[in-house]
Amino acid sequence: MTLPPESCLLRIFIGESDRAGRKPLYEAIVEAARARGLAGATVLRGILGFGANSRIHTSKVLRLSEDLPVVVEIVDAVEKIEAFLPELDRMIAEGMVTLEKVRVITYRHNSSKGNPVTEM
Repeated sequence: MTLPPESCLLRIFIGESDRAGRKPLYEAIVEAARARGLAGATVLRGILGFGANSRIHTSKVLRLSEDLPVVVEIVDAVEKIEAFLPELDRMIAEGMVTLEKVRVITYRHNSSKGNPVTEM
């Protein structure tokens, strides 16, 4: 798979405790992105943050550490990201979604993954 140099970064800000049925919302988003054939997704777990309700979420306080901020990032062609947005909108009850133009410098996979690297 190749990505156009001028692509799109979809960034989804949600809480770690947000759910999609029985599974974490971030997991459901990544699975939906994979099922649609998007280029890839990364989930980042924050250690501190707040959202629209201004409630602080931090790993410092045990009771607040159960809903830490989570960011899901997906980069792909603009058309593929835009086609994914309606499905994403149905999944997210609370959070924020942003789009940015990005310039893809490199996107490649190691076709020999799993094979040990030998030095010469």
